[in-house]
Amino acid sequence: MTTLSEAVRPGAVPDRPADADEAPVRGLWRQGLVVFCENRLALVGLGLFVLLAAICFLGPLFYHTDQVHTDLTKVHLAPGDQGHPLGTDGVGYDQLGRLMLGGQTSIIVGLAAGILATAVGTIWGAVAGFAGGWVDSAMMRVVDAMMSIPSLFLFMLLAAIVTPSVSMLIVIIGAFAWLGPARLVRGDALTLRSREYVQAMRGMGGTGGRAVRRHIVPNAIGTVIVNATFQVADAILYVAYLSFLGLGVPPPAANWGGMLSDGLADTYSGHWWLLYPPGIAIILIVLAFNFIGDGLRDAFEVRLRRR
Repeated sequence: MTTLSEAVRPGAVPDRPADADEAPVRGLWRQGLVVFCENRLALVGLGLFVLLAAICFLGPLFYHTDQVHTDLTKVHLAPGDQGHPLGTDGVGYDQLGRLMLGGQTSIIVGLAAGILATAVGTIWGAVAGFAGGWVDSAMMRVVDAMMSIPSLFLFMLLAAIVTPSVSMLIVIIGAFAWLGPARLVRGDALTLRSREYVQAMRGMGGTGGRAVRRHIVPNAIGTVIVNATFQVADAILYVAYLSFLGLGVPPPAANWGGMLSDGLADTYSGHWWLLYPPGIAIILIVLAFNFIGDGLRDAFEVRLRRR
């Protein structure tokens, strides 16, 4: 039987549940989820993205169209004619099926390029901010030099040199879109490297790589995740820019920017259904990721939590 003196003896550490240290972490994540759900625009953006992704990736399973072979007997059919809900284009492709196929390319390139740019920018900014000194100066001068050149000009130059494809568009956009995330993460790293726990880890013999991997990047995860959503939106716009200028993936592949470019030429002939669907889809997907980014910012930024 435990006596009172044994229960309160100096230095005694009371037993705690095994998950006691994880409870605050779960509480923060739960609170962040509640704050995200309180942002109605964020929920609208999430719903829009899920809806568009479902239409683009699951729609072709139920609505079968031929997006490879042209059919000149069905050129420029109006919406609803001969079983085509959104009509057909100048070579007989079903516009709704084309919209689904183009959405797959735009979403895949946007997500992959945004993730690639965020990953490269996070590593670059974390290393530069933590190292400081001449290393930081040299690495950030590279960023400043690249940011001084218009990114759209670089994308157009590279897209004109190489053969555009889905994988190539991902590499081209991701190779230059990481500059913004690098500057953001570097600012967080400059603050985090002076924290007591980082200094204690270095004093115990920890390496710089461990500090970046275990402390700098995890503590900047809020900035990284929020910025990633905006990077995806920007990447989708870049794909639309390049495709609109004729530097997108070649036919029979499609994307919303290329459809918008083709539809603009036919709009003056009264074929309005070739312009508005891809234009509206681009606007909705970009708005969706911006709304999601705003909601994630509220969830990760403690100062903006309204609780």
